Amino acid sequence: MIRRMLVALATVAAVLLPGAPAWAHNQLEGSSPASGAVLRVAPSTVTLRFTQELNPSFTTIAVSDAARHRVPASEPVVDGNSGSVTVDGPMGNGVYTVAFRTVSVDGHTVQGSYSFAVGAAPTVAAAARPTPNSDGIPSTVLIGLAAAGVVLVGSAVFLFSRRRT
Repeated sequence: MIRRMLVALATVAAVLLPGAPAWAHNQLEGSSPASGAVLRVAPSTVTLRFTQELNPSFTTIAVSDAARHRVPASEPVVDGNSGSVTVDGPMGNGVYTVAFRTVSVDGHTVQGSYSFAVGAAPTVAAAARPTPNSDGIPSTVLIGLAAAGVVLVGSAVFLFSRRRT
């Protein structure tokens, strides 16, 4: 009876564990300018570093001003896990938002945004605070659900095997 339960639990684990790569979504690892940075001089390029390699065909990076007007910039240049755009237009003092979108190796879309500021005014710095972005279900929730599934299936197997004996 215990042997059957262990075999059933091992089978459930073997089915659930291959789903682990789906938890490895690409994430923004760092940027230049950094999220929330206050710069004295406008940047000539914006560079984003991710945890996984980027596909140039599915990577977008856009910079916009506080009025949500897009700042003229080049197409993204991808080099491994980094993507960058060269700013072509003038950037005066104010808050700017960098928006990005890419596709993970597992096929999921990852997108987000952050702000930085040009100028030294305190109100500019306060407006450039980063805003949290989320895409998908956090991996801790997925792990918890998988563990709950294993416990439920194990309990069902245990109860079923007790009924049969």
